[in-house]
Amino acid sequence: MNQETIRIYYHSKEIDKLTYIAGKSDWIDLRAAENAVMKKGEFRLISLGISMCLPDGYEAIVAPRSSTFKNFGIIMTNSLGIIDESYGKHSTDDIWKMPVLAMRDTEIHVNDRIAQFRIQKHQPQIIFEEAEEKQGEARGGFGSSGIQ
Repeated sequence: MNQETIRIYYHSKEIDKLTYIAGKSDWIDLRAAENAVMKKGEFRLISLGISMCLPDGYEAIVAPRSSTFKNFGIIMTNSLGIIDESYGKHSTDDIWKMPVLAMRDTEIHVNDRIAQFRIQKHQPQIIFEEAEEKQGEARGGFGSSGIQ
């Protein structure tokens, strides 16, 4: 098993240290590092309380947890966050944050799990080759794989 070592700085002693989602996934939970009381329609950047020095050629993908909307009534405004290796490389002031919009009045507390992330290598350079026609059968269009 390949392992990478990544330097991390915790801006809060109140949040749990990063760990993999217990035996279920290779994603890692992120926690709110501040209390947030939000009214419906309010936007806020919620601190996740960490800075990280990613290795060259890597990026972090940050997404809300599947229960975040149900539990807190917030959505991540950009749906997905990409943090490249230049962010946090030279300063611990580059604190990871989650941009959220409250869809109902809500309270988020320090250490609540609101997001998750994974680290991956950058996509390789791709050359797109134009084709004269497509090959194979159509799958049926967007949303055609069913609900179960």
